[in-house]
Formats: sequence, C-alpha cells, structure tokens
Amino acid sequence: MIRLTAEPIVLDEVLASVADPKAGAVVVFIGMTRDNNEGRDVHRLEYEAYAGMAERELAKIADEARGRWGVARIAVAHRTGVVPLGMASVVIAVSSAHRGDAFAAARFAIDRLKEVVPIWKKEFFSGGAVWIGDQAGREGVWQTGDAADEDGSRAG
Repeated sequence: MIRLTAEPIVLDEVLASVADPKAGAVVVFIGMTRDNNEGRDVHRLEYEAYAGMAERELAKIADEARGRWGVARIAVAHRTGVVPLGMASVVIAVSSAHRGDAFAAARFAIDRLKEVVPIWKKEFFSGGAVWIGDQAGREGVWQTGDAADEDGSRAG
C-alpha cells in the first residue's frame, strides 16, 4: 500500500495491508501533529504534495527496503491538506520474519521519505506560519510572510 490521502489514515487498513503469514514481526511508525515546535504553540500542520511523483518515490523507497531487508510487506500512507493536532500525518508499517529487519526498514523508509519525497509541511501557529524542512535532507524553516491567526486565516 502506497497512499496519499486528504482523509484521516485508518491504522487498521495499513496493518491489514502488511499482514503476511511469513511475518513474525510488524513495526509501525506513526508521525503525529504535535502542539509545539521550536518554542511555538502549533495549531495544525498542512501538507502539500506533488502526487504522482510522491507516489512513485514512495514506491521506490518501499522497493529499496524490500531489497535491503527481509521485508514481507511494506505500507506507507501520508496525509495531504490540513492535519489537526493529535492526528497522524504519516504511517509506515513493515512486516518481516524478524523484528530487526522490520525496525531497520521502517526507520529507513521514514528517513528517506523526509529526504526525497516531494511532500511539503507548513506549520501554523499563533502569529504566523512557516514551511518546515526540505527534500534535500537539510533542516530549515522558511517564514511565509503571511501572518495567520489560530484558525489559519490570513490577517490583514
């Protein structure tokens, strides 16, 4: 399962997609929207993606994980649009015969996703909004210049 969706990610669907009788381990990573970052009170995140390319890159990551580790199945689901506090932005599930391979493949998948997949994150907080990070593996924050109130609408 490789999925970009504007809808909430359903964990049971992701888990069902990696079920395999050969697997003795399933590892799940869930990236959640938290209420703080860099000393700011975060109200929500918003994701934009270049859908066709993002899905192709996610599939490449899954294929590489299968080739490097004893992965039975791998699933990646990522939200687009607004993701409220406490909701999952990304879910990665990996099944394999052994836990070590499942952990390694899941870690690789989320790290590589952050590096190369054209999905961009905008953080909304009291008084503004910023774009976070980039797909070259460098951390960064870019002010948008748009002031945003708590509900994300532009001021002024």
